[in-house]
Amino acid sequence: MSTPIVNRVANSALQVVDLEEFYQEGPRKLFAVVDFLTDGIVLHEQAFREKLIQHNWDDYQDCFVAVYCPKDVIIPQWASLLVVTYLQPKCKAVVVGSLEELEQQLFAEKLFGFDTTPYQDGLVMIKGCSNKPVPEQALGLLARKLTPIVKKLSYGEACSSVPLYKRS
Repeated sequence: MSTPIVNRVANSALQVVDLEEFYQEGPRKLFAVVDFLTDGIVLHEQAFREKLIQHNWDDYQDCFVAVYCPKDVIIPQWASLLVVTYLQPKCKAVVVGSLEELEQQLFAEKLFGFDTTPYQDGLVMIKGCSNKPVPEQALGLLARKLTPIVKKLSYGEACSSVPLYKRS
């Protein structure tokens, strides 16, 4: 007589939070401000504004966009803000920064509204493996949000988790 296989993880009190579920679907695009500068380094206001007017903004429809300018190129703050005013009506979200900072912002927005009530006094694991990009910052935000309310917090997979926090 064989013993039935029992999924002990499914039957345990362990609650798993998968940050992949917070990933916002949609294309990501980088808007390079330097492409609109004279010789890629000088901002002439009139020429800059004309290039923005002539640009095809429909390319950003329903996208997540990062307005990026390298740190070694100095432009006035209003230049990136002007680009944002063109992008905002077309895209799902826009940030001034890199694609990495865009992803961090998207996760931060989702985590801000994350209801932690179901995890109160629980045994919680932040899922480690993911098929979608999850910024390290998002992991930190989630851990910060869960630590004050959970009984125990770990990271990884049920078969190989790393303990992070245990309430004394």
